[in-house]
Amino acid sequence: MFDNPVDLIEKIRLGEDTFLELKEVRFAGSKVTAPHRDSLADELAALANSRGGVCVLGVDDSREVVGIALNRLDAVEDFVREICVSSITPPLAPAIERLSLPSSTGEMLPVIKVDVPSSLFVHRSPGGYLHRVGSAKREMAPDYLARLFQQRSQARIIRFDEQPVPGATLDDLKPQLWQRFASARVNDSREVLLDKLAMARPDSDGVLHPTITGVLMATDDPRRWLPNAFIQAVAYRGTEIRPQGDQAYQLDAQDITGPLDQQVLTACHFVRKNMRVAASKQEGRHDLPQFDLTAVFEALVNAVAHRDYAIYGAKIRLRLFADRLELYSPGMIPNTMTVDSLPYRQAARNEEITSLLAKCSLPESERGFSGRSAMMDKRGEGVQIILDLTEKLAGIRPIYRLVDESELLLVIPAAALA
Repeated sequence: MFDNPVDLIEKIRLGEDTFLELKEVRFAGSKVTAPHRDSLADELAALANSRGGVCVLGVDDSREVVGIALNRLDAVEDFVREICVSSITPPLAPAIERLSLPSSTGEMLPVIKVDVPSSLFVHRSPGGYLHRVGSAKREMAPDYLARLFQQRSQARIIRFDEQPVPGATLDDLKPQLWQRFASARVNDSREVLLDKLAMARPDSDGVLHPTITGVLMATDDPRRWLPNAFIQAVAYRGTEIRPQGDQAYQLDAQDITGPLDQQVLTACHFVRKNMRVAASKQEGRHDLPQFDLTAVFEALVNAVAHRDYAIYGAKIRLRLFADRLELYSPGMIPNTMTVDSLPYRQAARNEEITSLLAKCSLPESERGFSGRSAMMDKRGEGVQIILDLTEKLAGIRPIYRLVDESELLLVIPAAALA
């Protein structure tokens, strides 16, 4: 916002408004004393909770560019970054830029521009949940706050996976990842096709941005915009998360990222690499694995398709033990479904993500995991497949349960191997 210095200086001359905050910077020794850290945290969070905006450090209340000493720029930038991480929940990651702007005498002075986009999340700062009203910040009324949480999480009018991602551009989407969903019979432009696929949507200013779905399905690392959009996989020695004697209790660990379909396949390979496999010589030699990989595949597809991506700081967790596999998926069960109804009903929290996963082709070399050509079966049979195949292999049915009303846990028992 205000990327042209000429536009920025003109905005400063006009004064603060919904999109602009001005702050003078003062020091006592090497310590920043103004703006106060809590006050600056409140201003930045209020911008993020509204339509975004710019805070310029180095401009006083009279709209005069007073600048920041060159040897102080590092300290001020560190001050801003530390506030964004430590004083705002969830943390902010604004664009921080050093500029030279003219004072009223024409002298070019260094300032710091903090560009805060409208956020996908609702941020709390020391002053509470604040938003921007004109040039002032105000605490949100309870009903307004409730609506904002609804809009920025499980929205009823626009689902979270259809929300445009501030700060992301269409060039961030990899052509080889979104073109795989294009029909050979249609010759749409990039913009039209991405909009049809719900991989891009216009923001409130009409500018087309990638959506949550676009970022998750067509970028190499969605964590750039959704820091916890990955699978944390750990294989443990034994049946508990604790050291055992002098031996390391973790056998293997991997943070698995990439497009969602690649996350599923990489996680399946992680399980296959770390599970035990016995060999039976009855009626010819054949392998007896601890886990049915088709059941594991279905569980992972369901996890990436149906988890709640609006919960900041929550990731899918895959835990592999000697006697079981645990898969934690962030979010409550959507709509009116219950744990008991999972095998019989289907409800999509992320309709656009599930739609693309159903269109996403499985490489021929990976089709052994599911026996089908696409990542997802939209008939809703995945849970029943997980239950039936696991019981056939291990003799015990998997268990679904809610953890602290914030995660869905699936426990898949391991087959007993001789």
